[in-house]
Amino acid sequence: MAGYTPMMEQYLSVKATVKDALLLFRLGDFYEMFFEDAITASRELEITLTGRVAGQEERVPMCGVPHHSAEGYIARLIEKGYKVAVCEQVEDPASAKGVVRREVVRIVTPGTVMDPKMVGDASNNFIVGAAREDGRIGFAACDLTTGELYLTSFGASPEAVNNVLNVYKPAEAVGDEAAMAAIQEALTPSGRSLTTTVRAEAELSKLAAQFPDEPWTAHELVRQKAVARLIAYLEETQKRSLAHLRSVKAYESEAYMSLDAFTRRNLELTETVRDRSRKGSLLALLDRTRTAMGARLLKRWIDQPLLNREEAERRLDAVEALNRDWIKRKELRDELGEVYDLERLAGRIAYGTANGRDLNALKNSLRRIPAVQALCESLEAAPLHALAKGLDACADIADAIEEAISDEPPTTLKDGGLIRSGYDRKLDELREASQNGKQWIAELERKEREATGIKSLKIGFNKVFGYYLEVTRSNLANLPEGRYERKQTLANAERYVTPELKEKEALILEAEDRMFDLEYETFIALRDRIAGQMGRLQRLAENVAALDVLQAFAEASAERRYTRPSWTDGEGYDLTIEDGRHPVVESVNENGVFIANDTSLTSSEGSILLITGPNMAGKSTYMRQVAMICLMAQIGCFVPARRAALPFVDRIFTRIGAADDLVGGQSTFMVEMKDIQVMTEQATARSLIIIDELGRGTSTDEGMAIAQAVIEYVHHHIGCKALVSTHFHELAHLEASLPKLRNGCMAVRESSDGVTFLRKLVSGAADSSYGIYCAQLAGLPETIVSRAYSLLNGETSAPSRPVPLAVKEIAAAVGVVEAQPVLEGRDVVQLSMFPVDTPQQPKPAKPSVNDKVLEKLKKLDVMRMTPLQALEWLNDARNQLTESGETS
Repeated sequence: MAGYTPMMEQYLSVKATVKDALLLFRLGDFYEMFFEDAITASRELEITLTGRVAGQEERVPMCGVPHHSAEGYIARLIEKGYKVAVCEQVEDPASAKGVVRREVVRIVTPGTVMDPKMVGDASNNFIVGAAREDGRIGFAACDLTTGELYLTSFGASPEAVNNVLNVYKPAEAVGDEAAMAAIQEALTPSGRSLTTTVRAEAELSKLAAQFPDEPWTAHELVRQKAVARLIAYLEETQKRSLAHLRSVKAYESEAYMSLDAFTRRNLELTETVRDRSRKGSLLALLDRTRTAMGARLLKRWIDQPLLNREEAERRLDAVEALNRDWIKRKELRDELGEVYDLERLAGRIAYGTANGRDLNALKNSLRRIPAVQALCESLEAAPLHALAKGLDACADIADAIEEAISDEPPTTLKDGGLIRSGYDRKLDELREASQNGKQWIAELERKEREATGIKSLKIGFNKVFGYYLEVTRSNLANLPEGRYERKQTLANAERYVTPELKEKEALILEAEDRMFDLEYETFIALRDRIAGQMGRLQRLAENVAALDVLQAFAEASAERRYTRPSWTDGEGYDLTIEDGRHPVVESVNENGVFIANDTSLTSSEGSILLITGPNMAGKSTYMRQVAMICLMAQIGCFVPARRAALPFVDRIFTRIGAADDLVGGQSTFMVEMKDIQVMTEQATARSLIIIDELGRGTSTDEGMAIAQAVIEYVHHHIGCKALVSTHFHELAHLEASLPKLRNGCMAVRESSDGVTFLRKLVSGAADSSYGIYCAQLAGLPETIVSRAYSLLNGETSAPSRPVPLAVKEIAAAVGVVEAQPVLEGRDVVQLSMFPVDTPQQPKPAKPSVNDKVLEKLKKLDVMRMTPLQALEWLNDARNQLTESGETS
């Protein structure tokens, strides 16, 4: 570093310790960046790039940001995936010899952001530590803002890694090279980016000191290494106490339902498929939480449905008690609405960034806990009583804050006004001295005015010159000689000091300086004392969050008329839903009407339902709602159904909607086949499989063959519950050869006005998908629609223009629908690329309504029809024959 100035040499030595971060180097009132850091920051922050002479006339790139607005610039850099090292002056420039000593005081990374504005109240910001050993991955996920630390381990397959990453959605990962490679491999297909750091060493000796109450010998080694690497990285970057990381929530990955990325996306659990928005998701629908920590826990419960029936029952018991008593639920919601984010308040206290207002927010929140506790105890539910016992109001902490902190403390810690009068005797004495000194100054001003006769004379103060007497130039002749010493000359006045004023100034300023220092020391001592109670505050926050989610479930269930599910026993794992509804679609339905449907996947009636029927008739919604009901039950919430008796589902697999992977070179059909391959590998007899439009994306013959083979595999080898929709009506014959499969279709009503999709699932198979009709609804040119109808009816050249589809009205419950359009001949002009004469085409033969009614009569399942359904069918058949003009 020869030839550089001392300041630049200091910069380069600091930069050498944080090579992977942008270094913000404090110089006066600015944070400056140099060399490549300056070029990067000027581009990303869109600020001016300048230069600075760094020695021997060498000019290096430089840019800077004001220190008072640095957090906003840091946030923008973090959002772009950069790490930022903040270097501060760590000694007083007035007493420094040579260059002021500077050190990196923190390194801000995407996973270690502490600013709540950057994180968001309802979101966690996880950083994960990972280790890989003997085909297993240890995984530790930490939110530094709340002090949460979750620990698990699992197999090293990309699917297993991705499933866990989908739960936490970390912003950053640190671990050994093998673990980082596994994480990157799992992320590659999704295109997600993640800031990663490789750490080869794992200091296991630090675990006992950081987590004194954790039995580390009970954890497998790969888990210990994951936590050790994470803690070492946090210590290295944060350079301060991690006192709020004191407990580990370890769990087995098998304790929760595994949901792959496609299933989460297709069911729209936490965000929508279209615009990745929270609005329109299950999370947004159920979020009636009143606290930020409750909102975060709700998302975690949705991401991790239970596989423990007893725990699910406990949650449902609590929801039922809250659902029954709306008055107490309202009172509870009001009390919880006054509770601040205890997790993040505790995190800031332990982290050393909490101010006086944060402590008052904590005190006000703690004062609400006794009322919350009393409400829980008054409700008839054992789980709520257990929660009430865990609600430690921490009255001693609230009292200590009440005694020490003033009602309106400033946001800064060193400007005074933090500590309440009467709390500290020495502090009160200093305040009195300061106050008396100021009164003495006011009295001196009055006396000097009388002595000099100058009414405009005044005593002022600034940080540079201290106290002074200011006299306008027109009154200078009235000043007595000898006693006034000139201090400063202004354009229209002179400033003076007197021996008495200088003496009193020293006493006043000494008192004020000592007073501010003592207030700060008193506040820090109180904050450190509260930090010593971090375990109590975190347990309280955890219980309040759980209670908040339970009341949110009860509130949403009461509002949307949900019912408590029950569980089925036995080897069949029967699934029965009466009047089931899709919770989100129902909530956004513009006309307020949602057609409910039954579902019966049982050992006696069949565990596989093959659904055929038209496009846009509601097949996808119906299949999704079955999965949503199962999932809602296993997070402990009531479900949108009149009655639901459900098995405990270990996995839900969904393949809904078209998707391709252009970057990976995979077509829509290939992606679908990959998804189905994962299903066949991982599904068990207790899983739920949902496949929409199975077999599309290839030729009809091959698609139908694959669809049949997949259905047979699920039927013969997996034996789980499955909902499969397809447009291959020919597959309906499988009902005869597969005893566990039943046919179902979405009912349609045809009339002279067109087609009405009834959104009702009925037994039997459909014989049309109404694809051309849907194309017509989508606004395709009429020429295309006409030609499509012509080709469908066997024509090879000029098309005919269709009129509204056949005149018939079929009751939804009958389950027999006709899908063949009737074309009424009408000449149209066939568009051509070349000016050739188009011969007149004969009108297509009009199908006989007699034939259609007769065909429908053959399909009727007379033994399963009620008398009313039979009468309705006869009436519809008569109307069709009458309107058509044909006679029987």
